[in-house]
Amino acid sequence: MPPTIRKNGNKSPRILIVDDDAGQRSLLHSFLKSQGFEIVAVSSGEQALEVLRTQEISMMISDVRMPGLSGLETLRRAREQHVVLPVLLVTAYADVREAVGAMRDGALNYLSKPIDLDELLITVQQATGLAKSAPRKLGPDKPLPPHVVCESPLMRAVFNDASLIANSESRVLITGESGVGKEVLADAIHAWSARSAGPLVKVNCAAIPETLLESELFGHEKGAFTGAVAQRIGRFEQANDGTIFLDEIADMSPPLQAKLLRVTQNGTFHRVGSNKELHTNARILAATNSNLEEAVQAGRFREDLFYRLNVVELNLPPLRERPEDILPIANAFIEEFTHGKARFSSAVADCLTRYPWPGNVRELRNAMERAALLSRGELIVPDHLPNRVRATTPQSTVLEPAEALRLEEIERQAIFQALRQHNFNRTETALALGISRRALIYKLQRFRELGFEVESA
Repeated sequence: MPPTIRKNGNKSPRILIVDDDAGQRSLLHSFLKSQGFEIVAVSSGEQALEVLRTQEISMMISDVRMPGLSGLETLRRAREQHVVLPVLLVTAYADVREAVGAMRDGALNYLSKPIDLDELLITVQQATGLAKSAPRKLGPDKPLPPHVVCESPLMRAVFNDASLIANSESRVLITGESGVGKEVLADAIHAWSARSAGPLVKVNCAAIPETLLESELFGHEKGAFTGAVAQRIGRFEQANDGTIFLDEIADMSPPLQAKLLRVTQNGTFHRVGSNKELHTNARILAATNSNLEEAVQAGRFREDLFYRLNVVELNLPPLRERPEDILPIANAFIEEFTHGKARFSSAVADCLTRYPWPGNVRELRNAMERAALLSRGELIVPDHLPNRVRATTPQSTVLEPAEALRLEEIERQAIFQALRQHNFNRTETALALGISRRALIYKLQRFRELGFEVESA
């Protein structure tokens, strides 16, 4: 007789994680453990079935595509002995039809890659009966890196997620518009990780000519090509025991994508001009301001590489979606440029918060450097700002309470209407509304706190 599936007595629920990707396993293990669950993690369906025969498991989370027993076959065999065991499948978007079909075989639900940690936690809490009694824990109490300003709830949520995954070995894809601070987030992940004593090596894939990028990443031997007068150690070798940050990953050519895929799979590569296989254990953080899913569908980016890099995605919202951060960031830059001597006039503060900052934090920094120079470190007035910033059409910055409530109700109705139109798919709804998915989740959480039923709006 197999052991009875229960919530492990008075202990925390025990979750079985099944995934052949070590990075994905590490992510799920570290995140769910930080939320108070007991974790058993295995790399194959065969190992999962053995665990189910010998241990008390409250829930199983399984990848769909794995060597040997697939996630679907593992689900079917588990159902033969464990009829009521909650099973959550993790799948790439290309596998969604298979995953939906698996619902008929007894899957509780499925999540698409990259995994949204908020959705994952809600699903696990509901399946284990802890939906109301186990609020999400905050990440480890780790200080923000120097010069990082994080006042808005949106940014605090992103850095909280980063702190939760930092100690895992998971590969991370950082997305967001140009200038939002993707490199700063990569710095924080490395600083918070167990690899912090090792090197953090950064490569801007868009800034290096395609013909030289392979040599930059993997190194070359003397005489490998014209101008190769000596052996060169590549960035992956330099990043061994540390982290490598690949910025603007979407600009990498297809042939080089294939070589990068090999590194993500088993950590092996060759220097240009050499047949000797080398190995690196560098953790990969990648970043892009492009939509990689669209690039995959258009054939410009490899699908298998996308899912290898995108074990977890962290999206940095643009500055216009987090206005609470504008003045604190601007003040930090002015303090840096004037050593604390200058200050803003009230009119400048008004200009800064009205302007949409299409160039994000990078544009704000440039504007503050200009203002510091023109003000000579004294009072900063609107004339010290770039024309495009001070020329923004003034808007009322003070609303009557009744007017503010009306605007909030209009926003709520617009969001609920968009949710219904897109069958409550948060990603599609966010795209339709022109906001980030993280911003939509934050707004929905606020509506729940006000007592609105979000899922059936």
